[in-house]
Formats: sequence, C-alpha cells, structure tokens
Amino acid sequence: MTSNERAPAPTTTGDGAPLAVFVSDVHLQESMPRTAGAFLSFLRHHAARARQVYLLGDLFEYWAGDDDLDTPFHRSIIAALRALADDGVAVYWVGGNRDFLVGQGFAQAAGLSLLEEPHVTTLADRRIVLLHGDAQCTDDGAYMAFRAQVRQPAWQQQFLSMPLEKRKAIIAELRSGSREAQRGKSYEIMDVNPEAIGKVFADTGAQLMIHGHTHRPAVHDHGDGRIRMVLPDWDADTDDARGGWIALAADGSLTRHGIADVLAG
Repeated sequence: MTSNERAPAPTTTGDGAPLAVFVSDVHLQESMPRTAGAFLSFLRHHAARARQVYLLGDLFEYWAGDDDLDTPFHRSIIAALRALADDGVAVYWVGGNRDFLVGQGFAQAAGLSLLEEPHVTTLADRRIVLLHGDAQCTDDGAYMAFRAQVRQPAWQQQFLSMPLEKRKAIIAELRSGSREAQRGKSYEIMDVNPEAIGKVFADTGAQLMIHGHTHRPAVHDHGDGRIRMVLPDWDADTDDARGGWIALAADGSLTRHGIADVLAG
C-alpha cells in the first residue's frame, strides 16, 4: 500500500445512506451567495448522511493562505465542514488549481484530512483514484509551466511570506490574466489529455477515476472496465443554475445528483 492509499472502508452503512460523496469546483466566494447557500445545504442535508465526503479541489474560488481563516465567510464554510466531522463524517480534501495553498491550519480548523493526489482508495470493493484533474491537462503548455512553478515549495514559501492583502492583489491579477488567456484556448486544449489519463490508470491500477477541474461533467469509458467520471462546477447565482455531486452506495453503484436537489430543499 503506497503512502496515498488508505485501507478499505466498510462496505455498508447499515441504513441505506451513501458510503461516500464526491464534489468539486464549487468556487465559493462572497460575491456568489446563492452558490454558497446551496453548498451549505448540500453539506447539511446530503453530505451529512454519508460515511465519507471527498472535496476534490477548487472548493474556493481562491485561497491566499491559512492566515485568512477568520473572515465571516470563511468561518461559515469552516464551521459547516467542522460540523460534519464532529458528527462522525470523514472529510477529505484534494487541493485544486485555485485552492492548493490550503494547509494544515485550515485542515485542523475544518476537521478534515489533506490528501496527496492522485489519491487511491478502495470503497465498496472498487479501487478508485481521486484527483482534481488539472495536472492531466498536459496539452495546455502555458498552464502546465505555471502549475509547475507555483507548486514548488520555495515559491509557496516566498509567496506566503508576503502580507495577506498583497497576496490577494497578486491572485486577483493572476485570475484576470487566466480569464483572458482562456478566451484564446480551445476546449480541447483545456481538457485532460487521454495519454495523461491512461498513465494515471496504469500507475494506480484503479478501475474508476473521479475528478473535476474541466467543468465538463460526463462519464467516459476508457476500455478494459476503466471508467472516468467528471464532476460539474457549481453556480447557483445565475438563472441557469448548475452543480452537483456523485454518490457511491454500499453496493458499489454510483449516482449523479444535481444542484436542483439542494435548491428545492
């Protein structure tokens, strides 16, 4: 068993509740209050019924560092995650391209466990690999170069040593530049690369992959029993609301749930 694997979890919840739920790309931010409200409703009414909850990156639109825990907005999210943990739900975190700077300070406050990616686990007799998905977008050379830079410990140490407000200003500039750059890129370039996905399957021996990042929810059959499920992004602040999660039952079956399930509640 490698360092990012965990022992198989029990394959029954005993009450028909989901064994695990998976969600990503909520992009929480104060300027999108309905999206935040929908996510908090998801935690209270759906995630709370599961044995395990996996947050697979970009929960926040951005994260400037764990010294930014005390804003009322961040506190409300942390408190909701902590309530899950205090009720016995195991909460796991994989950092995304927007919130990879989440560290142990946030994890301790929220009562969750940080996972390295790709993370391999066995649930309901399924060998599953979990990741955010941006590392497999290898056709986007400019992004991959940027990703390699900001994931270096030395870069992160230097960045986190700056005053919080300066970090937020830099992030705002980077987000603006990213939006501008994306206008000139095709969906194919910003999607995952098939060879990169195949390598993850081969390296991990998993038969099921779940990831986010691309905002292109789908189920892909990679042959030989290998299935890849892509999570949606969330936005309840527009007329065309979108979002959702994937639930894994004790019998190994997987179901998709849309944001309408929380907006109606």
